[in-house]
Amino acid sequence: MSNALALSAVTATIQFWLNNALNDPSSPLGSVTVTAKAPDIAQGNLNPGQGADLLVNLFMHQVTPNAAWRNVNLPTLSRDGSSRLTNQPLALDLHYLLTAYATQDTEAEALLGFAVLMLHLNPVLTRGQITTALASLPNSNPYRTVLSGSGIAEQFEMIKITPATLGREEMAWLWTALKADYRPTFPFQVSVVLIEPQAPTVYALPVMTRAVTAQAGLAPRIIEILPPANQAAPGPGDIATVNGAYLSGITKIAMVNGHLGINYPPFAPTTTSAGTLTFTVPNDPVNLPAGVYQVTAQVTDVMNNILASSTAALMAVAPSILLAPPAVAPVAANNAHGTLVTIHCAPQVRPGQKVELILGGISAPALRFTAQTAVLSFQFPTLAHGNYVSRLSVDGIVSRVKINSAANPPFFIAEVTL
Repeated sequence: MSNALALSAVTATIQFWLNNALNDPSSPLGSVTVTAKAPDIAQGNLNPGQGADLLVNLFMHQVTPNAAWRNVNLPTLSRDGSSRLTNQPLALDLHYLLTAYATQDTEAEALLGFAVLMLHLNPVLTRGQITTALASLPNSNPYRTVLSGSGIAEQFEMIKITPATLGREEMAWLWTALKADYRPTFPFQVSVVLIEPQAPTVYALPVMTRAVTAQAGLAPRIIEILPPANQAAPGPGDIATVNGAYLSGITKIAMVNGHLGINYPPFAPTTTSAGTLTFTVPNDPVNLPAGVYQVTAQVTDVMNNILASSTAALMAVAPSILLAPPAVAPVAANNAHGTLVTIHCAPQVRPGQKVELILGGISAPALRFTAQTAVLSFQFPTLAHGNYVSRLSVDGIVSRVKINSAANPPFFIAEVTL
């Protein structure tokens, strides 16, 4: 989800594409300035009488909560009223005024027509449009170097633009409050911006044992994918077991992660039989990050042409915290904000993935990173020295915790010492 820069990022994105549309070489308008200021400030930038001002101003005049997302992930606190269970998203709708300023006859109408058409042709801002806009902001934008990290292009909901209707009284009241002269204006709404707080949350320990059974149907398909014993999800190098039907002729396993845009090259299974096959999750830290993948079993010929493909099943690939050799053991240091913990992980994580470190029963999000990396830092409140049960969460997939099963009762092994 997005961070607190999301509102500024939305305005900057719309301003960028309006500027592109209005200053297109094929446009008859000539040179047009596109600003994102309060109307009284925009009006003050005009030069009346010179006949050379063409200005379109974008102004966010109101922010309201989004009703559909308002109660998502409730409750956020446990029964004690202080332990945070989830970071509930702050869901907002943004309300804008698009105003045209000009000094000659019919110029304002022409400006508004081209600007409104641009919004009509782009009712949904694609992730590519947002990324391009935030990477190409002009030097005049004071936040141009940080808006690309706002997360608005990676949030779950797409950014949608819809026209709004303001009555004459509401429009008159609004412009009176703005203390600016009324100009031709088009109101519209942007929905929805999801801002997620970056506060530490509480995580429960994983289930030690599971008893799950499934009845195979008659159709050839993958029914379930099982991780190794005592693991919630397989990690790189682990063996996964597929239960299904008519699997004896399978020659390739394909893994796809649509969120990260990964279509991993198909690889051969380890063993196959009519109702079961096994395969080793590739240990490819650079090209196969942790996350949720769609797995299909394929029948291919000698030229690797796909002759048949099974139904898809979801499988999580878990991350891991590297504890050896000592050069990559977790490092902790106290600072003004608490304890900064730095770890090495496998596979590498990519920008846009949600990463958290869980020490004992408290978690903290990863500090911002802009490139694919295996080294992550986390800012915790001040932690006492001692041994901690550690887990790394990447896109909601949590790393394995070692268990001492020989003890009675069994217990989790604390691998990180601070």
